[in-house]
Amino acid sequence: MKTLKISCVALVMALNAQAQDKKNLVVPNENLIAENIAPITKELSQKVKKYAEGRAATLASIHPLRDEIIIATRFGSTNQLHRVSQAMGARKQITFFDEPINGGTYEPIKGDYLIYSRDAGGNEFGQLYKLDLKTLESTLLTDGGRSQNGGVTWKKDGSGFYFSSTKRNGGDRDIYYMNPNDPASAKLVLEVKGGGWGIADISEDGKKLLINEYVSANESHIWMLDTQTGKLSEVSNRTDKSVVQSDASFSKNPNEIWFTTDRDNEFQRLATMNLQTKKITYLTSSIPWNVEGYDLSEDKTKLIFMTNEGGLHKLYLMDTATKQFKMIPNLPIGLFGGMNFTKDGKSIFFSQSTSDSSSDVYKLDLKTNKIVRWTESELGEMQKENMSKPKFIEWKSFDGMKISGFYYPAATKFTGKRPVMINIHGGPEGQSMASFLGSNNYYTAEMGVALIYPNVRGSSGFGKTYIAKDNGFLREDSVKDIGALLDWIAQQPELDKDRIMIMGGSYGGYMTLATAFHYADRIRCSVDVVGISNFNTFLKNTEEYRRDLRRVEYGDERDPKMAAFLEKISPLNNTDKIKKPMFIIQGTNDPRVPVTEATQMRDKLKTQGNVVWYLEAKDEGHGFRKKANVDFQRLAVIRYMEEYLLK
Repeated sequence: MKTLKISCVALVMALNAQAQDKKNLVVPNENLIAENIAPITKELSQKVKKYAEGRAATLASIHPLRDEIIIATRFGSTNQLHRVSQAMGARKQITFFDEPINGGTYEPIKGDYLIYSRDAGGNEFGQLYKLDLKTLESTLLTDGGRSQNGGVTWKKDGSGFYFSSTKRNGGDRDIYYMNPNDPASAKLVLEVKGGGWGIADISEDGKKLLINEYVSANESHIWMLDTQTGKLSEVSNRTDKSVVQSDASFSKNPNEIWFTTDRDNEFQRLATMNLQTKKITYLTSSIPWNVEGYDLSEDKTKLIFMTNEGGLHKLYLMDTATKQFKMIPNLPIGLFGGMNFTKDGKSIFFSQSTSDSSSDVYKLDLKTNKIVRWTESELGEMQKENMSKPKFIEWKSFDGMKISGFYYPAATKFTGKRPVMINIHGGPEGQSMASFLGSNNYYTAEMGVALIYPNVRGSSGFGKTYIAKDNGFLREDSVKDIGALLDWIAQQPELDKDRIMIMGGSYGGYMTLATAFHYADRIRCSVDVVGISNFNTFLKNTEEYRRDLRRVEYGDERDPKMAAFLEKISPLNNTDKIKKPMFIIQGTNDPRVPVTEATQMRDKLKTQGNVVWYLEAKDEGHGFRKKANVDFQRLAVIRYMEEYLLK
């Protein structure tokens, strides 16, 4: 009896200890599927929290009559729309949903209501809603089903808007018109073939639309739609190949349009075209960088445009009559988001982030060049002096091509050779820029890990030859660029070539998986976020509206030679070469890279006996957007790094 009593006491003590241990652990929420992830303590969570509570604010829309804007920012779990009525004024929340909302547009005459888009669980089937700004009631305007709806372009009198939608068949992005006060009025005005169509601009009288057709990162075309007859005519020559012609706008001159193009040049220039003679006049040839966006004032007498100059943005102001332009002075060095003229053309609102601050909204008076800050987003407990600043780096690849990126050093308090995280962007035509690290400052400031964000061949921002260097059968040349980066790291006295982790999302996820098998002996571990594990299964299962657009970039799997090549290079078919731990992160509802790309990779690695951590969010799509999920992902990655990179 005495022995039994002692055993019972021991069992109770053991159970109490287990319960206490669980109380001290971070448990994934009900929407997360977490497999083989090491215990995460609340102590670690508290330490990371200092870096995890920052916010950002981006410009959504400017009121047509008042000094008032709509911004997107987060105070709860997700980004929602807020109204700001004066500089540094209170941010009044006007949408309250579980799903994030990042944009909206005022009705252009009185500004009494907004049109915004919202999807469900990250599935990217955005539906349009009307938000009454007096009652804050939302009304669904579109079908509410498996269609994508967006690109709202108002008629100048506010009587209705044009928008693009895939609702006809799920694959083709047609053009529709709707009076938002009568959703049943929605009608098809242009039926097209392909998922790359969108509205660029509308004429003053509403009788013409400029339409953009995106084919690939290397090719796009401009069309004109007569909204009364339904006739679609070419503006640019549809037979032109490997030329980008996009972002078209009507000029003050009825026979002229503005647009950006890389025709006869490595970079996209701002240009005008005479619609009768088709003569093109290039306006920014003196700037050897891409013009990445522009906005015309309401009276079309002024134009602001943004350039991407080596991973940093600059703003220029142009007089549309003389075509003379000058850089806007006194702007902080950083990256710009939205930028738009006020209705009177006297000011612009813009969003900007810098290396030590997240995105906020500012107003620039064009006469005085005075900048007034309109929002100031909290950085949590992060201190600017502890933030790592980007350094431009460059290395030569296997064929002598120069590859570049940004390097964020570990904090100086850490001594000895520092471990490295290489973080590869998606796209593949994305670009890593000199951006704000945000919560990633934890890696440099608290873990002593140096970060490198490379721009391998195929990245945008470096000319059209560079962006095409990874297409089709050239795919693995970009992986070799990472191999050359590993060589560069080995030559740096402050970096530890024996402690390198590869991480990337989307196409960057493919690059991560490919690096894991090509350079298995040169890395410690990998983190694949929504990555492609087999191009053939990816092209089969990605949403229909994307499939042809992706074939132009990755290759057409219906061609037997291309299918065989894609099969050969796919990480799923090279798992036998992967020797190091792998962490796979995925959203269940991802329409771009379906969840099957993650599960098939996970299952095959597990069967082989590899170390595999797995995290899947049932309420997310192409990357995590809800704060609870983002927070757990961050903690899990840090825990993974502690186990496999730092030890």
